[in-house]
Amino acid sequence: MALSLNLPAASGTLATYALRGTAPVKPEAGVAFNRIAYSAAHVVADPLAAIDPWLQSAVDWDATIAYRRHLFSLGLGVAEAMDTAQRGMGLDWPTSLELIRRSLDAAKDVPGARVASGCGTDHLDIDAVKSVDDVIRGYEEQMAAIEALGGKLIVMASRALARVAKSPADYERVYDRILSQAKQPVVLHWLGDMFDPALAGYWGSKDADAAMDTALDVIAAHPHKVDGIKISLLDKDKEIAMRRRLPPGVRMYTGDDFNYAELIAGDGFGSEPTHGQSDALLGIFDAIAPAASAALGALAQGNTEKFHAILGPTVPLSRHIFAAPTRFYKTGVVFMAWLNGHQTHFTMVGGQQSTRSLQHFAELFRLADAANLLEQPELAVRRMKTLLALHGVEG
Repeated sequence: MALSLNLPAASGTLATYALRGTAPVKPEAGVAFNRIAYSAAHVVADPLAAIDPWLQSAVDWDATIAYRRHLFSLGLGVAEAMDTAQRGMGLDWPTSLELIRRSLDAAKDVPGARVASGCGTDHLDIDAVKSVDDVIRGYEEQMAAIEALGGKLIVMASRALARVAKSPADYERVYDRILSQAKQPVVLHWLGDMFDPALAGYWGSKDADAAMDTALDVIAAHPHKVDGIKISLLDKDKEIAMRRRLPPGVRMYTGDDFNYAELIAGDGFGSEPTHGQSDALLGIFDAIAPAASAALGALAQGNTEKFHAILGPTVPLSRHIFAAPTRFYKTGVVFMAWLNGHQTHFTMVGGQQSTRSLQHFAELFRLADAANLLEQPELAVRRMKTLLALHGVEG
C-alpha cells in the first residue's frame, strides 16, 4: 500500500497525497567527474544549546561534519562557510573559521576531497568601515587565517565594499591587492542582490553588463590567481555571456539554482573547454546530493541523456526552494536534510526554520518526491506529519 498523508493545497484546504514510491537514484561507485562540483553545505544547529537563537549561534559539530563526509562520499567538494551555512546571516566569523578548520581536517581522511572556504569581511563592524583600505584589511585578516590552515579561498562578495566603494576603480583596487597576495588560485564570488540585498550594485554598477565588465577586468589582470568565478544572478544568459569571455583556463562555477542542469551540460561553444560549459558551486547540491553525484557521473561517461533524466526533475524543486525571497532558501535545504534523516531535528541557526510557510513545505515535499529525492520515504512521511501537527494539522 502506497504511503500517503494529508497536505495543504493551494486553496488552503487539505488534500490526500500519495507518494510515488520511486527509489532514489544511486551514484555509481568510482566514477571520476569531468566537472568540478562544490556543494555549498549547511550547518546543523544544536537544538539543546541554552542560547537566544536570534542573537547567538550554536553548532552541532558532529552532525555538521558528518554531513560533509556524506558529501565527500558522493564525490562532491564542499564550499565551506558560505551563505548556505548562514555566513553573515547567523554564523559569525569565529564560528565560521572553526567550521573551516574542522572541514579541512575531515577532508584529510578522504582522498581527493575538495574544500574551498569563504573569505570575506563579515567580522568588520560595517558602521565603522569608512574606506576601501578598511575593507582590504578585513579581507587580509580572513585570508591569513584561512591560508594558515592550508585552505583554498573563495573570495566572497563584501557588504562593506558594496557600502563604501564609489566606483568600479575601488573594486579593482581591492581585488588587485587580494589576488596579488593569494597563495593559490582563488574562486571569486559574485552574489546577486536577490540572495543578499546589501550587495546591490556590486562591482560598482547596478547594470549587470557593466558590472560584468569590471569583474572580467579584475580577472584579466590576474588570470593565474583566479581558478574561477561563481556567479549567482539566476540569469543563465548572463552566465553564458561571461563564461565565453573568461581567460583560458578560468572556470565558470555556476551558482544558478534555476538553470544549473543546462549550464553544467554546456553548449560546447568555442575551442576552449571552459568557454562551453560550467562547473558548479551550488547551494542546491546540498539538498540533492545523491542525484547530483549520479548525474555528474553519467555526464562524465558521455551519457548526456541520463544526466538530464536524473537532474532535470530536481530543477522544479530547486526553483521552489530558491523562490523569492531567495535569501530564505537555506530553510528548504535544511528541511530536506531533516526529511532524509541526515539530522534529527528541523532547528536552524538564527531560528530560520520559521522563514517559510507550511504551504511552502508541503509543496517542497511533493516536489522532492517527484524528483525521487526522498531517501527514506517512511521517515520522510513521519517527519512531515510532525511538522503538520506542529502547525495544527492532525491526521
